[in-house]
Amino acid sequence: MGTAQRRSAPEDGAAVRSTVRQQQPQYRPLWVEEPAKRYRMPDPVRTAAVRAVIIVAVTLMLGMVAFLCTMAESWLAFPMVISSVASTVVATWSAVDVLVTRQVWNQRNGVVSEPSSTARTLRRERRAARRQERATTREQERIRRQGGQAGQLTHP
Repeated sequence: MGTAQRRSAPEDGAAVRSTVRQQQPQYRPLWVEEPAKRYRMPDPVRTAAVRAVIIVAVTLMLGMVAFLCTMAESWLAFPMVISSVASTVVATWSAVDVLVTRQVWNQRNGVVSEPSSTARTLRRERRAARRQERATTREQERIRRQGGQAGQLTHP
């Protein structure tokens, strides 16, 4: 509270406390949760992507060290260049692995956006077969239960 506010404020403490409360900013959360615009990647694809990012990061570091060793004319330049080339091959392979893993996952588990998905048709067929099997089992159980009572009268 400034000096001008103290002079104009009444001597009552409640009025002073209410003006202080009004001056304090309202509580605001640090961030607001928003729904995800894209679905989360499947676990195998995410694992392959993380592995690829780590390999690419190591490859970039090896390349930088090879460049600096070459500029410094160090004896480590040749081994670092060779390891950078090998690491580049591995990084390319890991990037291809992400694409292949994603494609395999989509083919096995179906793509939600495509109504003619093969995997969805296979799941539907499996569900129908399981449903038929359960119905057959229930029917056999019912017959078995009634079979033990076949010689008995319905009303004793």
